[in-house]
Amino acid sequence: MTQDPAQPSRTAGAPFPQRIWRYASIVTILLIGLMVVALLFPWIPDRRRQQLKQRWSRSLLAALGIGLEVRGTAPPAGSMIVANHVSWVDIFALNALTPAAFVSKAEVRQWPLIGWLSRHNDTVFLRRGSRGHARIVNAEIIRLMQSGKPVALFPEGTTTDGSHLLHFHGALLQPAIDAGAPIAGVAIRYCNRDGSLSTAPAYIGDMSLIQCIANIVGSRGLRVRLSCLPPIVDDHGHRKVLNTRLHEAIAAEL
Repeated sequence: MTQDPAQPSRTAGAPFPQRIWRYASIVTILLIGLMVVALLFPWIPDRRRQQLKQRWSRSLLAALGIGLEVRGTAPPAGSMIVANHVSWVDIFALNALTPAAFVSKAEVRQWPLIGWLSRHNDTVFLRRGSRGHARIVNAEIIRLMQSGKPVALFPEGTTTDGSHLLHFHGALLQPAIDAGAPIAGVAIRYCNRDGSLSTAPAYIGDMSLIQCIANIVGSRGLRVRLSCLPPIVDDHGHRKVLNTRLHEAIAAEL
């Protein structure tokens, strides 16, 4: 019987010595990232910071044992990146593709290590339920895009196991519409070595970050596939119509 590529499959896990090596590599990469951000970022130009962010993100993926596969052309400078959301790893996978600022829920600001790194890497924190704060966030997104930085967001508002796509909340598309910026969809899919869907990186439900990392580290042949869709540049049209177009395009790619 042939495995349906849309369904997750069981594969042999990584051997114990390899898992220990990965944990040690992750700790090393995190410590290096903290030192670079704390000691170098205040003194180096923004272009160099973006290069280091991309290189560090690729190193973290390698430490986790995740290969990077890119289909299509990376989103252009100053664009809005719209992607489905599976894992905390998504941020580093997209940064490995092209350094970007991210729109994130305000709670992430308080996370150990990741929250501190996010605060020092152009993250825009969104406080839900506040229209006044939403206007401030929209202005910040426009400023970042006009400075040439891509801004990435996950319009599902939460994570899935990667086997399906939730409804998109399109309110944060408005800054791209107002600025006339390109909007680029990216479909994120985690795969096993045989190409089947992997749910190992899924950060869902009551799962802890430690358990999610353990699932990733224990996997063998894991890779993240980023399918970059052609950006929508002209005639954005109504926000709801644009939101539907992006959802259908990403769903079709997945």
